Amino acid sequence: MTRDAALKLAKGYVADGRYIADLSKRVAVPTQSSVAGYEKDLLHYLEHVLAPDFKKLGCEVSIHANPVEGGGPFLVAKRTENPNFANLFCYGHGDVVPGMAGQWKHNLNPWDVTIDGEKLYGRGTADNKGQHTINMLALEAVIAARGKLGFNLTFLVEMSEETGSAGLREFCTANKELLASDVLIASDGPRVAVDTPTMVLGVRGAMDFSLVADLRQEDHHSGNWGGIIADPTVILAHALTTIMDRNGKILIEDWLPKDMPDYVRASLKGCPFDPGESADTPDEDWGEPGFSIVEKLCAWNSFDVLAMDVGDAKNPVNAIPKRAVMYCALRFIVGTNTGNVVPALRQHLDAHGFNMIKIEEPADNPAYQASRHNPNLPWVQWAAKSVETTLGRPPQILPNGAGSLPNDIFCDLLGMPTIWVPHSYNSCGQHAPDEHLLMPLVEEGIEMMTGLFWDAGELGPDAKM
Repeated sequence: MTRDAALKLAKGYVADGRYIADLSKRVAVPTQSSVAGYEKDLLHYLEHVLAPDFKKLGCEVSIHANPVEGGGPFLVAKRTENPNFANLFCYGHGDVVPGMAGQWKHNLNPWDVTIDGEKLYGRGTADNKGQHTINMLALEAVIAARGKLGFNLTFLVEMSEETGSAGLREFCTANKELLASDVLIASDGPRVAVDTPTMVLGVRGAMDFSLVADLRQEDHHSGNWGGIIADPTVILAHALTTIMDRNGKILIEDWLPKDMPDYVRASLKGCPFDPGESADTPDEDWGEPGFSIVEKLCAWNSFDVLAMDVGDAKNPVNAIPKRAVMYCALRFIVGTNTGNVVPALRQHLDAHGFNMIKIEEPADNPAYQASRHNPNLPWVQWAAKSVETTLGRPPQILPNGAGSLPNDIFCDLLGMPTIWVPHSYNSCGQHAPDEHLLMPLVEEGIEMMTGLFWDAGELGPDAKM
């Protein structure tokens, strides 16, 4: 059979309800990795939902305990057709954030797939069950049309991505030979715009830390003590103005990359940013001046205050708090000296007279490292040509995306170029109530992935890029 026949089969899986059926049985398992008591669901998802489907693809399936206590298990599915064929590595995560039942519109059940027009609602539809379901069906379509893949496959599914991929680095370090591959082709995250097929080659890294002003033993009455003791909230607010200006520009030079490579700037030129259905749009004057929206997202660092903890906002009382905490995050690109982020902050705060502010950070900081690839790499150009052949229009290629994933484990530790082909969009409700996928993106996604897997099988023995 032909490439077109494989594409027809794949599109049929969407049209005849097969995709919805597979996705529904996966969404039905409440794989909430951050919620105590749901550990059995993480293992059930791998053993009883995914493993049988991978075995139908002719894969040998193994399930592995996490080497880190509290981390979810791993599934590795392997199909080896010829030791001289190219080795493709696929990835997905089966865990999800909490379901947030009762907060969805029309009181939708987060553990059901609900179809409303072009939208498929349900927890995990966009992140990431819906996306790895697309890729698994694309593999099935190629096997059905060709009788084989024409390459060797390794598919890794983890169950702790939503809690920082605990144990993934340790597992990959201990299993380099099992996982060794030539290239990663996987799916997660959103496109840059609904109508723009996208290839993402890396990610921004993520660091979390807290600024703590813990000034005294107890709160004090704001009438009897107001005006004569320091307010920790005000101190943190003034410290913040020295870290970032009123327009969102980072003021600590050691937090910033030294430059923007020419190939990054060239690849992002003219790249759209589509907020989707959100009523919110980017603030043009926020962030690093002189950069486009996409350059700010993908080619520079950003700092944000995620939350503050002071007093009781639901029941404020007339007291000056003894303590205030500001929870912060830095997203960073390749070239950032992450080992100097906290020391530079300490030096900066002391220089501005804020030595009373403590800096607290998690033990595994940074949670994710930054990674990036040049769009001119042969594997990338091959994949871009495949996508254009399938859809009739070229993909937007990002050297790295704005979000964070454990991508450095694959490209740095396992030593493979990484190509992410996302099937979602910026208004998918990921990590929120009303999470959903768009059916047109499912349809295009399964076509793109079938085309990519078909073309990988055309490379033949001893294929090198």
